[in-house]
Amino acid sequence: MRFTVVVIDPAEQGLAAAWLASADRNAVADAAHRMERLLAAHPLDVGEDRASSVSRVGFVPPLGFTFDVVVDDATVYVTDIWLTS
Repeated sequence: MRFTVVVIDPAEQGLAAAWLASADRNAVADAAHRMERLLAAHPLDVGEDRASSVSRVGFVPPLGFTFDVVVDDATVYVTDIWLTS
C-alpha cells in the first residue's frame, strides 16, 4: 500500500528553518526527499513509536521529524521537522 504524505504547516516552517540554518542545504533537501519516500512506502517501519504505535519520531540525517500514521486513510501527517546537527 502506498501512503500519501502530508507535511503540515508547522513542519514546513521547521523544514524551511532547517534549510536556512544549514551549512549544507543540499543535504537538507536530500534528507527531506528521502523522508517523504520512506514515509510513502512503509511509514510504520520508519523511526520508533512515541505516544502510540501511530505517533512516531524518525531521523534522516541531518533532519529529525515527528509524524502520525493514519492506516485506514493511507495517510502520513508530518507534524514537525528540525535540524539535528
